[in-house]
Amino acid sequence: MNSFSFGTKAETLSYLFQHKEMIGAEVLRPFFFTVEDWKNNAEHIYKQISNRLSDVDRLIVRSSAQCEDSVTESMAGKYESVLCDNTEEAFKNAVAQVIQSYGIIQSDEQVLVQEAIENVQSSGVVFTFDPNTGGRYYVINYDDSTGLTSSITSGTGKAAKLYYWFVNDCLYPDDKILQSICNSVQSIENLLGHDALDIEYLVSNGILYILQARPLILKNGKNDKTQKDVLKRLSDKIKYENRSKPFLFGKRTIYGVMPDWNPAEMIGIHPQNLSTSLYKEIITDEVWAYQRDNYGYKKLRSFPLMVDFCGFPYIDVRVSFNSFIPADLDTAIAEKLVNYYLDRLEEAPDKHDKVEFDIVFSCYTFDLLKRIKVLEKYGFTKDEIEEIVNSLRSLTNKIIDNEKGLWKQDASKLNILDTRRKDIHESGLNDIDKAFWLLEDCKRYGTLPFAGLARAGFIAVQLLKSMVAEGIITQKESEAFMNDLQTVSSTMKSDYALLSKKEFLLKYGFLRPGTYDICSKRYDEAPEIYFSWKEKNSLEETEKKKDKFRLSLAQMERIRSTLREHQMDDDVLGLFSFIKGAIEGREWAKFIFTRNVSEILKHLGDWGERYGYCREEMAFSSIQIVKEAYNGALDEKNVIAQSIRAGKIKYMEGNGIVLPPVIIDAKDIFGFFIPDSQPTFVTLNKVAGAIWKIENNREGNLEDKILLIESADPGYDWIFSHHIKGFITKYGGANSHMAIRAGELALPAVIGTGQKLFDKLLQADFVEIDPSLKQVRILR
Repeated sequence: MNSFSFGTKAETLSYLFQHKEMIGAEVLRPFFFTVEDWKNNAEHIYKQISNRLSDVDRLIVRSSAQCEDSVTESMAGKYESVLCDNTEEAFKNAVAQVIQSYGIIQSDEQVLVQEAIENVQSSGVVFTFDPNTGGRYYVINYDDSTGLTSSITSGTGKAAKLYYWFVNDCLYPDDKILQSICNSVQSIENLLGHDALDIEYLVSNGILYILQARPLILKNGKNDKTQKDVLKRLSDKIKYENRSKPFLFGKRTIYGVMPDWNPAEMIGIHPQNLSTSLYKEIITDEVWAYQRDNYGYKKLRSFPLMVDFCGFPYIDVRVSFNSFIPADLDTAIAEKLVNYYLDRLEEAPDKHDKVEFDIVFSCYTFDLLKRIKVLEKYGFTKDEIEEIVNSLRSLTNKIIDNEKGLWKQDASKLNILDTRRKDIHESGLNDIDKAFWLLEDCKRYGTLPFAGLARAGFIAVQLLKSMVAEGIITQKESEAFMNDLQTVSSTMKSDYALLSKKEFLLKYGFLRPGTYDICSKRYDEAPEIYFSWKEKNSLEETEKKKDKFRLSLAQMERIRSTLREHQMDDDVLGLFSFIKGAIEGREWAKFIFTRNVSEILKHLGDWGERYGYCREEMAFSSIQIVKEAYNGALDEKNVIAQSIRAGKIKYMEGNGIVLPPVIIDAKDIFGFFIPDSQPTFVTLNKVAGAIWKIENNREGNLEDKILLIESADPGYDWIFSHHIKGFITKYGGANSHMAIRAGELALPAVIGTGQKLFDKLLQADFVEIDPSLKQVRILR
């Protein structure tokens, strides 16, 4: 490798132009001159350029300031680039605009001129490292639809694509253009002797043009030492798992961060080990499967739902899809159905956070007979479809039954959890013993019934949506019903107005924004961060006028006849009692078992401090050390130390790694697109307001702001006490807790924007949410 010293933009392009045969791409000849040259010889400069480019209709006049493209800062976008006709007047005006953009003008500042390329097929930017993680990926952000050359750099590309390619010598992108870009960029690295580059390019008439190459500034440094080995190991694991398995329907599997118990929303994309192990222990290893089995679905009690790929939690989608199969469904049909689900997700990976809404048939609804007809297009016979429908109807009838429905029994178990927790709290047990029993009780009396109530709550929401789809009730009436619900957030809002600070924190102080994160402070540990006690609103101010939900006699009769038509119990009041009870019960169950989780983390933090380990260190440990210490006379400090050490190794192994949200094939981990997300919009209310980035700043005046939250769970309920206008989350689904709470409070929200849109919003100051058009507009 040569060691090239970067000069100005123009000087670097001149070097590339001289060596373009070595980089496998075209470089337009650069012409450049200083401000002083232009001041003294403008006529001569234009004459020289126009003679050299006499057959060119349009020119691009670009900045090439001394302070641009340095190894310490790029100044990207600070100065002008002007497209102009190849006429003297237009050219002089363009040069004047560029020079004017320099502000304080130095005589040695340069101006760069090149031929303007027409018929642009694609234009974009390549980073040779992921600037966020330092991972050795080519991050290619491009626009292949508008024909513009600046849509990516200006941030205006509405149809932009984002592609990650791990730099290696064996697996190149399938797309020929992407393949040529990767090859050319590798050649530029070798030519310049620098591997951290920011390169702009365009493609016209199948020819790749390099427009700019500058140093890529990595704030967190490079992180590429062990990535190849880690990804190879993951690739081998995924290849092995993509086969038929005993006791599971489906010929292969898919992995996703959002389906089913969506770990991306609950614990994050790359959580520390304590969060992951705790989530697995109390939900995704066994508890989830026990409750699906109890509710009439396929028995999967020995199948973990969530896998851990070097610190990145993924849902095994084949296992998830199996768990939505009614237990009494014919096995041949079940096999066919799971393979259908997997194929549909492969066709539309952007639906990974909405599989139960857009792909899977997991319960009976009033519009099921219409929706399920799609199976006819994929080889299902009418008899097979009828059998699926009958199984779903039977399963749903049993779940929603007001007398024998399991959801009522599950709701009653929460009282046991509450009582036992108080007994544990008042006992003389030490921290580790308390943590052990809180953990065991959390599974038996907390997450187990919660999983059932969550299933019932999903069915309730689906039934309500199907009434809207079938025209039985309107969308406005559906929202009025949700507004009438008495759930945790509505109670919390009124309590915030009525209770004293001490009383409020006694009731809600255990909540923390990161439910499974030991480093996330509880409300009672840092109340001033989450609440503005000096500006507390009165109860009247907290209550907005709500449309009351009322059914007319005609509607009740129609629902009754619809229930009979669908061979369901025709008790209309009983149906709405179930819908109300299941949705409220689900939220209440989450609130109750979350207290156990919070107390477990508190005891673990105190236990670690006794041996000299802070919470940040304990976050790397595993929840399994609670069992180890409880069941044996061990050296507790050594148990903690070993667990932290192992957790740190695993976490560091994942540093620098970027994985796709959906993994369909082993090669996907080496090259993948970040899919366009289809966010969920809550309410029909249009709203506009200033953006408040909650990750960066939890203090200040949140009133009338639209909040940006990467992934929100009920620990973020404190935001509702600030009269916000709405909120937007990067992760989350249509049936997530925050979606339900937003509907209950008639608060406009956008749930699950995905990475690309969320990153754009982070740069915005003022946005508009228009749910009726399903759009988020950046206003400034």
